[in-house]
Amino acid sequence: MTDTGRTNILTGIPDQVVVAARPPSRADPRLARRFLNLDDFQGAAKRRLPRQIYGYYAGAAETEQSLRDNRGSFQELALIPRVLADVSRRTTAKSLFGRDYRLPIGIAPMGLSGLSTYQGDLVLAQSALAENIPMIVSATSIMPLERLAREGGADWFQAYLPGEPERIDAMVDRVALAGFSTLVLTADVPVPANRENNERTGFSIPLRPSLRLFVDGLMRPSWSVGTFLRTLSDAAPRFENMDAFRGPPVFSRNLVRQIGARDQLSWSHAARIRDRWQGKLVVKGLLSAADAAKAREIGADGIIVSNHGGRQLDGAIAPLRVLPEIVKESGSMQVMIDGGVRRGTDVLKALAAGADFVFIGRPFLMSAVFGKSAVRHAISIMAEEIGRDMALLGINSLDQLDASFIRKIK
Repeated sequence: MTDTGRTNILTGIPDQVVVAARPPSRADPRLARRFLNLDDFQGAAKRRLPRQIYGYYAGAAETEQSLRDNRGSFQELALIPRVLADVSRRTTAKSLFGRDYRLPIGIAPMGLSGLSTYQGDLVLAQSALAENIPMIVSATSIMPLERLAREGGADWFQAYLPGEPERIDAMVDRVALAGFSTLVLTADVPVPANRENNERTGFSIPLRPSLRLFVDGLMRPSWSVGTFLRTLSDAAPRFENMDAFRGPPVFSRNLVRQIGARDQLSWSHAARIRDRWQGKLVVKGLLSAADAAKAREIGADGIIVSNHGGRQLDGAIAPLRVLPEIVKESGSMQVMIDGGVRRGTDVLKALAAGADFVFIGRPFLMSAVFGKSAVRHAISIMAEEIGRDMALLGINSLDQLDASFIRKIK
């Protein structure tokens, strides 16, 4: 309570008004001035990263139709607020798989995060841990998953698995031995996508040394010295988590990455993983209610409705558009979503449409370019937006959200 210094002319008693204190920012004041929202990180990251790396992070498949529609789907939903609702007791907390998180958001798995900044995978994991939100380690991370669990507190791991039982079993056992609680099986990558933007910028996996890459590095000296050379000073970066054994180097002139028979991966393999894996199992990359039913039938604990950020099948429907029908088939599974989320209002729309939790990818990766304090600042931006938007929407708890709070307007 704060005394305003004014006296009520009817009662003669000094007025008392409640002033809601704004939570202190954890960010460097320079970050707070420079980055006001998640979109602000992308333009700044583009200026700092080599063209090949930025293009890989920001780009999508073919015409990028799905990438654009992921964002457009949120813009076609309007919110219907309630007023005079006494929102003074609101909380942004959300529970997922029995664990309470500070926010209803997490960091999605993103390949080659370790090239965003020095030890970028660890930067993301430690930031998520500090802010009490989940972070999913990518199979194409360049830091061993065991270290990310030990030093970053990571306990979600995302796997790309081929339809080969021996390799599946070995990888599942490795993740379990490292102490992860949740295994995320990515199901929408049977073959590599057609990412023409990578061809144009000269990006490949593994990255092939070239004059173009060298010149581009010279034009980005802060990244070349602060990220690339520091990473090389530790050891030549490798794909550490694609298999139960250590993967190939990230930089190679003529090596070809062996991804295995992913086009043979089937629901029978998912059932095999369910039988072997004792933790929570999540299937990621579903856009069909029929597939949600199959995930429920094999005993999955959760699903992530996703089109891989528009990076696989160009023209694939935006996850938000099919979310309600997938929720109807989900049974007791936790339903999560990613793709196109940039604002607190986007998060609230997804929850109102039926999602239990929301994952965000590119914006957090772009923030990682500027270090751990920037990632934590990005998370704090979302925390402030979600809390503010809850008040404006007229709710105290995220569990109050349902379809009555949203309306399709286009």
